[in-house]
Amino acid sequence: MQKFNKHIVQKSETLRSVASLYNLSEDALKLFHNNNCSVKDMILIDFTSQKELFIPRTAVTDKKRLVNFGRGNSLAFQPEHSLLKYGVTINIENGNHKNELKYETSVRWLKTENNLHFFEIDRTSNLYLNEEEVNEIADLLAYKTSKVLYPLQVSVDEKGKFNDIENISVFKERWSKVKEEVYKEFDGETVDEYCLKIEKILSEPDTLSLLLKNDYFIRTLFFGIYQSFGQNFKIEGMQTFPIVNNSVEPNYQIELEIDPLKDEYDLINIEGYGNLHDERSVYDFINKAPFSLIVEDNPEMNNEGSCRIVHYLNGETLLPESVYLECSIMLQEEKKITVAIAVINEN
Repeated sequence: MQKFNKHIVQKSETLRSVASLYNLSEDALKLFHNNNCSVKDMILIDFTSQKELFIPRTAVTDKKRLVNFGRGNSLAFQPEHSLLKYGVTINIENGNHKNELKYETSVRWLKTENNLHFFEIDRTSNLYLNEEEVNEIADLLAYKTSKVLYPLQVSVDEKGKFNDIENISVFKERWSKVKEEVYKEFDGETVDEYCLKIEKILSEPDTLSLLLKNDYFIRTLFFGIYQSFGQNFKIEGMQTFPIVNNSVEPNYQIELEIDPLKDEYDLINIEGYGNLHDERSVYDFINKAPFSLIVEDNPEMNNEGSCRIVHYLNGETLLPESVYLECSIMLQEEKKITVAIAVINEN
């Protein structure tokens, strides 16, 4: 991400006039420029042959371009009364095998309670698998029966990070109606077996909760980016992502950086990069171990995986306009999840 801006020096300009233009002291401007330029372009007392100046990223003449930070360069998560519709594309790659899912969904804020925000998520389109509307019996059954989950209600903390599924208790009540609709369209042993599997999952709330927490869309949208970025506009920390089916998700060490200036589209840019940072080996993840099977005082960390996430937030509401996530881990072959989310503008 760009660390500074550049000012093209005009013939009549002096150190004082440029510093005044950007509301900086002469010493502050000189120090910043000298710390970023080559030796031959350093300023001693005033301008000599300098053709361009390095100035702080936040030193701009148009103050509207500055991100509206709180204390400690923090972003506030304020989703009250919001209703956004998103297009979602999810790519799942295992070695050379790849599947792409596409659908549209809505995210509506419901309430704020006990420092948690509650949202209702609903699928608003058909599901497309590899650019085609699902038509295989197994895919159709998966899509039809998934309607028992929607609308789905989730809670999110003050950092915008997913917390929990909140309406699991209503799924059983919905099932009878969904099941009736399924049997109107399909019949046979395959349908019977599939419905029995769904009923078994619905009877095990813990299993169902784990499956729903692994929803790639929810976990990407609610990644937890509303934090204090500090004076350098970047923070480092541990994040988890459900790239593998495991009760304890893999840990990734990620650095998030925010651009203090909005871009030409009035969007706030946040980028995050990092690597897998987990005690569990490839063997542990393949065998779905929740912890390392080898106990060591100073374990060698597994870093065979990476994570990248990019957020573009609305410059006024600070809510996501688009999000891109790419997460990988090495198993027998590399597994990679790519999630692309973008607001659907209906105007």
